[in-house]
Amino acid sequence: MDEIAMAAASALVGVMATDTWRQARDGLVALWRRVRPERAEEISSELETLHTQVLNAHAEADSAEVLQGLEMTWRGQLRALLRHDPRTAAELRRILEEELAPALEPGERERLYKVIQTVHGGTGHNVAGHTVNVTDNRGTIGPTDPKA
Repeated sequence: MDEIAMAAASALVGVMATDTWRQARDGLVALWRRVRPERAEEISSELETLHTQVLNAHAEADSAEVLQGLEMTWRGQLRALLRHDPRTAAELRRILEEELAPALEPGERERLYKVIQTVHGGTGHNVAGHTVNVTDNRGTIGPTDPKA
């Protein structure tokens, strides 16, 4: 579950700098509303604040440290949600794969894949919004797009 929280937090912070940040907020607030309804409005407000913090961080020279701190904060929020109801992991993974990752800019998406690879020790787990070709010591595995 921790890897889902880590990847989702990373993607969330990345999406907050895009035009689709409201969709990300709405998806996560809906998740909280189902699992912890008493916190849903607070989470909505915190996501609005996160959007502002991410935009401000991108305007600063040392944004990496600030963005990393925001990711850690949201990783904690998501971990707490998953601990409250472990069955939520499947829904969070769906949000990550279908809403957050595809909304990221290509560079941010690549960074997310690296986070996931690091968490899984490079075993080939990916969140993909597009065709993925995986190369390891056995050669190329993929593409994973069934149309390819």
